[in-house]
Amino acid sequence: MAIINFGSINIDHVYQVDHFVAPGETLASNHYQTLLGGKGANQSIALAMAGADVRHVGCIHETDATFKQTLIRKGVDCRFVKCSDTPSGHAIIQVTPSGENAIVLFGGANQTITEKMVEHALDDAKPSDWVIMQNETSCIKEAMQQAKKKGLKVAFNPAPMSESVKSLPYDCIDLLIVNETEAAAITGESEIDAILNHFTEKWTHAKVIVTLGKVGVVMLQKGERIDVKAFSVNAIDTTAAGDCFIGYFLSAYAAHADAKKALVRGCAASAIAVTREGAAQSIPEEKEVDRFLAKQSR
Repeated sequence: MAIINFGSINIDHVYQVDHFVAPGETLASNHYQTLLGGKGANQSIALAMAGADVRHVGCIHETDATFKQTLIRKGVDCRFVKCSDTPSGHAIIQVTPSGENAIVLFGGANQTITEKMVEHALDDAKPSDWVIMQNETSCIKEAMQQAKKKGLKVAFNPAPMSESVKSLPYDCIDLLIVNETEAAAITGESEIDAILNHFTEKWTHAKVIVTLGKVGVVMLQKGERIDVKAFSVNAIDTTAAGDCFIGYFLSAYAAHADAKKALVRGCAASAIAVTREGAAQSIPEEKEVDRFLAKQSR
């Protein structure tokens, strides 16, 4: 069973700052790093670290090929990652001492995924495979539709949220993973109870996960509601926490793990991730998550 990720690959420019830059302000950063990022790459790495067979489909500028090698070293199958002459997607990330982040994103090469690339990546896909995508690349609609034609299960994380998400074929989605902001935009509701009620009534065709930050996560499936509390840790950087959760959850869930156990595993992985700086490099190894959960059960 494979998980095929039509996902972004970004170069993250990370600045440690005392506070987010205000309009008209020039602020000196305390530290700077250039790192592999992008929601797609982060989720592929988390999937691979969790033990999944993950195939990444994406584009990156030819001068940034070393970042493709980073994905490969982490265990991601990159046969469908193409190098192009379009600048790589990148993000400018501000991180405060409390671990909060603010991000400016440039799509770049992530917007050059073509329908032909989608077809090629799904050529040898099996009905037991999953497809996952975020909202940072081109050809999202085409990937959803082609995956469903082949009988694959489709997971969608509409991040970052935009108006274009509302025109996607929701009936192709088997698993929707959203945070509170994304959930509110899709449902048109502002209160969490109203949001969950909307999904329960209108999304009977799909399972829905709503991540609630420090509170935890809620999953709706077949009329059942599963609540899992977040683990209490000292967060220093929340970058990629959601991507880490998604990778670890989906790796377990796609391998037919009990939904609650998969949610707990995802929460544990993201709890470890927020205690570390950065995006991809904050994602823990599988054995670290095992040790963390073992300590929690004592």
